[in-house]
Amino acid sequence: MIFESTRLYTREMAASDLRALSRILQDPQTMYAYEHSFSDEETIEWLDGQIDRYRKDGHGLWALIHKDTDEMIGQCGLTYQDFAGESVLEIGYLLRRDCWHQGFAVEAAKATKKYAFESLDVDEVYSIIRDNNIASMNVAIRNGMTIKGRFTRHYYGMDMPHYGFSIGRAEYLAE
Repeated sequence: MIFESTRLYTREMAASDLRALSRILQDPQTMYAYEHSFSDEETIEWLDGQIDRYRKDGHGLWALIHKDTDEMIGQCGLTYQDFAGESVLEIGYLLRRDCWHQGFAVEAAKATKKYAFESLDVDEVYSIIRDNNIASMNVAIRNGMTIKGRFTRHYYGMDMPHYGFSIGRAEYLAE
């Protein structure tokens, strides 16, 4: 276990999580901000990429497990991402669609923020969110973040505007 909250805990993903991860990444409605659901090959690459991040960075997107069912309901964690040409530590979250609108994303994002500031001693964390993903923006706001800037990513042949939300250590300590 990496960390826990009231209803959830995180752990590193493993090959045995492929089926649960596929249920998330291969759902077109869940993946609307990416403009496509993942193929089997892309899902395997995603999982392998997270496992590689654990080794390289000491963190990545972790399996988000519901304590009552011990079931993987999503992923949440910390990854380095590009924000307008700068590498920043991002709190990322993506939940299975049947787990939306139950407060899990906010709970997971807040626990990840706490882990980043208290266990990793970082100065600032971000959430980088596509401009059409209002639900994720609301999670970032409820996580104490404010908009730091806007930029465009080129992904799958499309220009996708994104917002960068962030919170620094001083704001975190003042919460």
